[in-house]
Amino acid sequence: MHDIRTIRDDPAAFDAALARRGMDSVSSGLLALDEARRAAIQGAEAALADRNAASKQVGAAKAAGDDAEFERLRALVAAKKDEVARLEDEAREAQAALDAALMELPNLPDADVPDGADEADNVEIHRWGEPPALDFEAREHFEIPAVVPGMDFETAAKMSGSRFVVLRGAVARVHRALAQWMLDVHTGENGLIEHTTPVLVRDDAMTGTDKLPKFGDDSFLTREGYWLIPTSEVTLTYSVAGDVLPEDALPRRMTAHTLCFRSEAGSAGRDTAGMLRQHQFEKVEMVSITHPDRSRAELDRMTGLAQDLLERLSLPYRTVVLCTGDMGFGARRTHDIEVWLPGQGKYREISSCSTTGDFQARRMNARFKPAEGGKPQFVHTLNGSGLAVGRCLIAVLENGQQADGSVDLPSVLHPYLGGATRIAADGALAG
Repeated sequence: MHDIRTIRDDPAAFDAALARRGMDSVSSGLLALDEARRAAIQGAEAALADRNAASKQVGAAKAAGDDAEFERLRALVAAKKDEVARLEDEAREAQAALDAALMELPNLPDADVPDGADEADNVEIHRWGEPPALDFEAREHFEIPAVVPGMDFETAAKMSGSRFVVLRGAVARVHRALAQWMLDVHTGENGLIEHTTPVLVRDDAMTGTDKLPKFGDDSFLTREGYWLIPTSEVTLTYSVAGDVLPEDALPRRMTAHTLCFRSEAGSAGRDTAGMLRQHQFEKVEMVSITHPDRSRAELDRMTGLAQDLLERLSLPYRTVVLCTGDMGFGARRTHDIEVWLPGQGKYREISSCSTTGDFQARRMNARFKPAEGGKPQFVHTLNGSGLAVGRCLIAVLENGQQADGSVDLPSVLHPYLGGATRIAADGALAG
């Protein structure tokens, strides 16, 4: 959410920043609502002062026996009371309209974010590893003989419809091993504090993390009014809502492995085969709550943690900075990490790391108390995938596939698989 004072100070700069995201100028409408709100507040304060002054004079008029003045003052007090109530209502309505308008506006991109219309304009900033040189035709993950017995879309469709999968046997165990390994690295080496959080949240948590009101169609809502989380970014970030943290408590670095749910509204016809784009999936999320001066450095650190996991898994990847036209609603700057998928012959997103600045913090009133004193300031919030477990499973299977239909598994997973090093062509774990 944006600070109306910043817009008031330089409306042209605000409109110019939104224009980079392909939006029309909006500052004039926002400032009109702001002016109406401020005028109503000032009018209510003036009317209240008049009412208080008249109230003090009522007793004096009655004591002096001046009935006419007494009645005039009594009528004035009543009129000013009604005027205060009317102006306060107008101020609340203008504030609500202003807040609603601000809630619909995306974050402003950082100055060094590349301009562009869509993903074709993203800028590569890093690349690691070489795609495997296979001497056979690469298969997509769901076509690999070793995987076919352990990835069941028919049974999932019978239960739940499209965009669901049942994992079983060796494939299910590798999926679980990936999540466990990621958490062990993040908590044991990267200094992230593990959390287990709810997957059902109320409106406030979704609104505070910029998922509502604009993107309600992208998530699932229960009959009881709870939202299924699209990612634990929602729960981890909202854990500091309304808090005033001591500065020395920053940064707060958190991780969680959760189920995630997305309706995939607008993705009809995209990635319908396999488990690349599912309604239900698992992710190990990273969230940082930081001092404003250190949020860019924290973004680079978070990106590095995700990249390191891929390197340990020997998965080729590239990292891109998203352009203004491809960046998410709440982000100031986003680094997407794309892993190589031999079956598709292309890089696909496996992690997205973003800084939102104080955009989310303003929506949920999350602040810190400066060590040197002074009034509380808004924290900066960051989030990133570390990693998407299902997509990581896909990458491991496709990059490890062998000509005989088996899959060689990364060495870091062997201890989590009872020493198994591969999935045989018949779908069983093997040494």
